[in-house]
Amino acid sequence: MDNPLSLAPLFHLGPVPITAPVVVTWGLIAVLSLFALVSTRKLSLRPGKTQTVLELFVSTIDAQVRETMNREPAPFRPLVGTIFLFVLVANWSSLIPGVEPPTAHLETDAALALVVFAATIGFGIATRGIKGYLATFAEPSWVMIPLNIVEQITRTFSLIVRLFGNIMSGVFVVGIILSLAGLFVPIPLMALDLLTGAVQAYIFAVLATVFIGAAVGDAPRPERPKKEDTVP
Repeated sequence: MDNPLSLAPLFHLGPVPITAPVVVTWGLIAVLSLFALVSTRKLSLRPGKTQTVLELFVSTIDAQVRETMNREPAPFRPLVGTIFLFVLVANWSSLIPGVEPPTAHLETDAALALVVFAATIGFGIATRGIKGYLATFAEPSWVMIPLNIVEQITRTFSLIVRLFGNIMSGVFVVGIILSLAGLFVPIPLMALDLLTGAVQAYIFAVLATVFIGAAVGDAPRPERPKKEDTVP
């Protein structure tokens, strides 16, 4: 099995080398985009099986975002839902013969973590303003500024290492057993790999939600009406 830290390019687009994980990622994006277009083309008030599954998925994402952030989920739904779907499908792509999941390579995991990092800053600034977002680094005291900055960076690295380690180890174990024991013996491990891929996709999406929720803070509570405003 190839070293996941050293990949030979399949071809070049000008000076840019294109590796196998990049090609697989493009393929997954194309498949997910096509599925989204086809499955949402004819929505109805009486949903069929596909629309029912999609609505259940959206409601689950909304419930998770609402529970974690204590905010309305609409602004965050596209990002969190897309991250979960992509990581899930990328993890499960290991079941396709001859395909290594792109999430078993540091480049893909780093790109996903950087998306979460940028989204955390973007949502934080959009919600609190630049001054308000920067002020969060001084909470609960200005002494915590260096530690809060380091935490912002280290938790991004933790996203990369967690996803990379779990998915790469599963690919290696299944590949080694497959080469030693034949085709049918690794089937239980492949089922376990499915479960691991789903769990890791869920954890990655939940952590992204937690990080963004910490940046935007709780939604402001509506002010109670004054007594004189309620007297007719």
